[in-house]
Amino acid sequence: MHLDHVTIRTGDIAGTRAFFETVLDLTVGERPAAIRRIPGYWLYADGKPIVHIIGSQGSGFDRAAEAIDHVGIRLDNYAAFRARLDRLAIPYSTMDLADIGERRLFLRTPGGPLLEAVFSEPVPPHSLEHENDHDIQ
Repeated sequence: MHLDHVTIRTGDIAGTRAFFETVLDLTVGERPAAIRRIPGYWLYADGKPIVHIIGSQGSGFDRAAEAIDHVGIRLDNYAAFRARLDRLAIPYSTMDLADIGERRLFLRTPGGPLLEAVFSEPVPPHSLEHENDHDIQ
């Protein structure tokens, strides 16, 4: 397991992007087609998208205008991890990003922060009908 990315929700997308580009030498890169409807950027270091920036209107779980939205951890074996969550009765939602060959599970810790488990696995054709149901409470 390793840290995959951090997502920052902000009311100043352009300013936040400029900050990370200037201060940490990150560069803007591609975002999966399925999430381009959400305003924002993926910022890359060494060819990996490590900071995700998304727009905020100060609504949702954390109503702060700027906050760390979630932390992504990269794991192996999507099916086994999903079965474990089912066995433990932990609610989650899924997001499959076929264009980049990744599957994701979103779950909340007991205190409320959102975790995103990221798996580098091909997306089976049958799962595309459930893509992007990222609406856990």
